[in-house]
This record gives sequence, structure tokens and C-alpha cells, in this order.
Amino acid sequence: MARRDSRADILDDDPFRKQKPRVHRVHARQSQDGTIHFETGASTRTNPFFAQMMGLAQQEPAKLHKGSIWHFSSEEKKHLLLATAAFTVALGFMAVGGMWGIGSYGLTSWTIQFFLSMPVLLLAVGPAFLLHEIGHKVVAKKNGCWAEFRADPSGLRFGIFLSFFIGVLFMAPGAVMVAGLVSRRQNGHIAIAGPIVNFGLFLIGIPLWGIILGLTGAFESGYAGTTYLVGGQLIWQKMLINAGVFWIQANLILGLFNMLPLGPLDGNKVKDWNENAFYITISVFGILVFSWFLLGLWSPENILSTIAAWF
Repeated sequence: MARRDSRADILDDDPFRKQKPRVHRVHARQSQDGTIHFETGASTRTNPFFAQMMGLAQQEPAKLHKGSIWHFSSEEKKHLLLATAAFTVALGFMAVGGMWGIGSYGLTSWTIQFFLSMPVLLLAVGPAFLLHEIGHKVVAKKNGCWAEFRADPSGLRFGIFLSFFIGVLFMAPGAVMVAGLVSRRQNGHIAIAGPIVNFGLFLIGIPLWGIILGLTGAFESGYAGTTYLVGGQLIWQKMLINAGVFWIQANLILGLFNMLPLGPLDGNKVKDWNENAFYITISVFGILVFSWFLLGLWSPENILSTIAAWF
């Protein structure tokens, strides 16, 4: 691991206000008493009422972390909570087909299914999103950068509205803001950390959920429906099966999407650092997703069912 570059601690008041070059660079501004001056989040446009309601202080200067790379500031925790909550609501709308699902379920069943779907999807998809971002954060800190997650309220609102009105989820919940002097290689390491975390969760999820579903006997219910509440009875087995299936699917899709070499996505930065690493990583995700989703050569549910049968 590269030694910490002392220059990475010296930041502008707002390192994200100006257009960033391909390799991030910053200028020094330090008081005579040694105090380092910088702010983050000021460029994020947030509705004042919305920000006040969620307890976000976009204009307050962020504090440089001290000590552990696992440090999360109080402001960062609020942004993570906001993004996770909004992401979960959007997933719930997607699960019931948005407002158009009312015609299929009926208003009462649609509402019940919406609220029951949210904890399932939070359990399944929440780690894929949160740990992806934390992967960026940890590697950035190890390379001497300041790094904290900041939610994008406009992206969250757009995602919720889109999933409600259309039933399709497309959301930019936010990202880890990184400030510091890094090389192209270090920037690539920071970028690839997120997809690597997703691939690790995919690998871990197969035996983990297979064992959980096997020990609970979830597949033995034989329930083939899609709703979680039937005749006043909660079909918890279906909820558990879906959580395991969505875990595997979400990590593959999120990993592949972020490896696309477009705009601010991770793939662009990885490709800029090392094309071999880029093509290997995106190929692994691509082969897994297309062999499952398009070719039907395997399915998460069948794999989990096979493992569960051993228990």
C-alpha cells in the first residue's frame, strides 16, 4: 500500500465546486496554526425544506477524519441513511410495478405488498449498495484521501418518482466524494474497489443464502405465487427466498453497471488506469449476467435450491 501523501491533507475550501481533471489534484491552503480548511457538499443543490427535514447540513464544513479508515462522520451517516431509505422506497415501488400494479393487485393488496417488499429488498440489495460505496471509501482513505459519502437528493427524488410512475428503477443515490492527490493507478484502485466488493458479496451470498434457505426449509413450502400475504397468512418462506435471489442478482447487476466505461462510472476510471483490469472485470460480470439473464444457462433460485437441498 502506498504511503500517505501529506499533500492529500491540504484541500481547497470546496474541492468539488470546479470541474475535476482526470487525475484529481488539489491546491494547498493551510492556516499558520496548522488548521486545514476545506468544505464538501456545498455544490450539491438541495431543497432547503428537504434538507432541514432530513437533518442535512450541506453548508457545514466537513471534518477531516482522524484515526481509523472506518471512521464515519455524523454528516456522512445522515447521508447514508437518507440514500438507503430512498433507495428502499424506490425498490418497493419497483417490486409492485409502480402505480400500474394497482390494477393487478388491487389497492389494498398493492399497498400491503409494497410495504412487505421493502424489508426484503433492503436486506437483499442494501448491502450491495452500501458496501460498494464503503469499498470506495476505505481504499480512498488508505491512499491518503479524504472520502465521505454524500447523497444526491435530486437523484433520489428522480428515482422514487420514476419507480412509482413507471415501475422501473433507475437511481443515482449519491457517491463517495474523494479529495486528495492521487495517481492514475491509485484512482483506478479506488474505482475498482466497489465492483470487487459486489463480486465478493455475490460469491459469499451463494453458500450463505443456500444454507439459510436449507436450514429454514423455505423451499419446502412449494408456494409459487408472488404476493407475500395470502388469506391473512404471511408467506415468509417466499420473502426469504426472494431475499437470497435478489442478493445475487443485485450484486451482479450493480457490478456490471458500474463497470461500464461511461461518464463518472467506475469503469471509466478503471479503464484509464489499466485496460487489462477493466476488460477482465467487466467480462466476468458480463458473462455471469448474460448467461443468467439472456441465455438462461443458470438461475440464482436454482443454485440456492440445490445448495439448500443438502441441508
